[in-house]
Amino acid sequence: MPAIVDINADLGEGLADDEKFLPYISSVNIACGAHAGDHETMVTLVCAAKQAGTAIGAHPSYPDRENFGRKELQMEPAALYDTLLSQINLLAACCTAEGATLRHVKPHGALYNHAARDPLIAAVLADAVAAIDPTLLLFGLAGSKMLDIAAGRGLQVVSEAFADRTYNGDGSLVNRTLDGAVITNSAQAVAQCLDMIRKGSVNTIMGETIPIQADTICLHGDHPDALAFARIINAALKREGIFIQSPAVKK
Repeated sequence: MPAIVDINADLGEGLADDEKFLPYISSVNIACGAHAGDHETMVTLVCAAKQAGTAIGAHPSYPDRENFGRKELQMEPAALYDTLLSQINLLAACCTAEGATLRHVKPHGALYNHAARDPLIAAVLADAVAAIDPTLLLFGLAGSKMLDIAAGRGLQVVSEAFADRTYNGDGSLVNRTLDGAVITNSAQAVAQCLDMIRKGSVNTIMGETIPIQADTICLHGDHPDALAFARIINAALKREGIFIQSPAVKK
């Protein structure tokens, strides 16, 4: 049976060439204004993604534009729930206005990593998604508590792996402040993608090999040479006979 994988990218975060990514990915995560983006960028990307046939997702974060959503905030659960509802609903409204469909949610930055390890944060996230639309897919770190808790609440989850980030032995991402956290060599990124898809494994920063489930692979839009990475990885996967398509929503 041929391998199938989703390729997603976080867009609407201030880059000038966002729309050029769309031919090389199958899902787009659009910043909802809390760490980056605004109504104009949301509408622009929703329209472009609709035309390209790219699945549209919300990319909510901690409300912290100053730190690009990469600082872990201590928020009361009710306050976090409210900001998540507000952010996701903003993008959902843009989709409705443009005749597009919101398909998934993927948290950003510090919120993503916090929810991956903290059951309380994961539960708040899952409850917010379910309150908006329980058929929305939730993208989260492969093997994390976020996915377990969301699945336990009846949400459909999508295990995410990363083309351009390195891993610790416990399956978490190496902190961006550390050397080697971001993969800048395209050949290394391609090799990592192929291992994750074909072998279900990834090499850690310490040289171990650990299992990983890669339903979707992320390419960061703010990565150095991000667009070139997207082209190279898309072409490499296709050469290997790997089909690139967005995850199906189960009815």
